Amino acid sequence: MTGRSARASLVGLLVALGLAVPAPASAAGSTAAATSCYGGAVTVHYGEVLDFGPYRTTSRCNDINMRIVGGDAEYVVACVKFEKTGVCNRWTKVGWSWTTIATDVLDGTRFTVPNGVDLEGSSATLQIAF
Repeated sequence: MTGRSARASLVGLLVALGLAVPAPASAAGSTAAATSCYGGAVTVHYGEVLDFGPYRTTSRCNDINMRIVGGDAEYVVACVKFEKTGVCNRWTKVGWSWTTIATDVLDGTRFTVPNGVDLEGSSATLQIAF
């Protein structure tokens, strides 16, 4: 009996007994989670305000993520300023791919993202996912 047919037999037996059978883990699950997180991203334009937000984290994302989606800047430097502390967590260089700027943030946490370093004539359109 091959591994696949043994699994099929076991699944059949468990179903016949009325037991739940978990679906095998797949990369599609993690891709769907990332799509859900990034699908709720807000788009902002660097330099329009001193701080982007305030925002409140959601259950869509475990982290706060950011990326450049337009303009001519190669990167920006960003931090997350949590309302509870009023200070930035750490400054992070953010480019054209998703970059985590705060990790393991509790749902419902209020925060802003300050415009940190002047782009010296460059422009940037950004997305923030949270």
